[in-house]
Amino acid sequence: MTSIDPAEIAKFEAMAAEWWDPKGKFRPLHLMNPVRLDYIATQIAAEFGRDRRDLRPFEGLRILDIGCGGGLVSEPMARLGADVVGADAAEGNIAVARLHAEQQGLAIDYRATTAEALAAANERFDAVLALEIVEHVADPAAFIATCRDLVRPGGLVILSTLNRTARSFGAAIIGAEWIMRWLPRGTHDWNRFITPDELAGMVAGAGLSVADRRGMVFNPLSFSWSLSDRDLSVNYILTAGRND
Repeated sequence: MTSIDPAEIAKFEAMAAEWWDPKGKFRPLHLMNPVRLDYIATQIAAEFGRDRRDLRPFEGLRILDIGCGGGLVSEPMARLGADVVGADAAEGNIAVARLHAEQQGLAIDYRATTAEALAAANERFDAVLALEIVEHVADPAAFIATCRDLVRPGGLVILSTLNRTARSFGAAIIGAEWIMRWLPRGTHDWNRFITPDELAGMVAGAGLSVADRRGMVFNPLSFSWSLSDRDLSVNYILTAGRND
């Protein structure tokens, strides 16, 4: 069984060379990354009793970045001291990620593989990050169940995705794809977006417990992102724990 959708993989293979261009097709992720990283680091530090003021607060933690793309999250996690495995089904993404990590002097275990293959190999992690990937897999519920299998008891699964609302259609498709042209048309399929309640249901069905969820809100005037406790209407991020 595999959760990968070949058509979705092909979309990102075609854009692989642009992962580290802050003005290219992945500009929205570059703009979002500081807020997203701050949230992830806060959740991991709280769960494992780490002091973020330390130079390498995540030393000794093993983190999986599934659907890692070019490594926009894997690299910061490695700088924080974590033992990082970055996995992506698109080999072109992994090639870009490996090269960039080498140029930065970072030792990251990048693999062109799937979540299911890692689970079958009995790989286990303290935290699994699945960011902006759930809306692209063939079976989101099965994928989340696999993420649960990949995390150790007491660990975290952190997921971020897009809500299925009129506002998300306007922002992610009309705005980002049609007007701003940050992404090629067809990158997102609004029908595959997942509401927070739907995602929470999948998380619970996988045997995980929702610990926190926040909206990630883009301000077009300041061209910046912020976290919100209330506004989950477009982008949002959810933390779940495996407590068995």
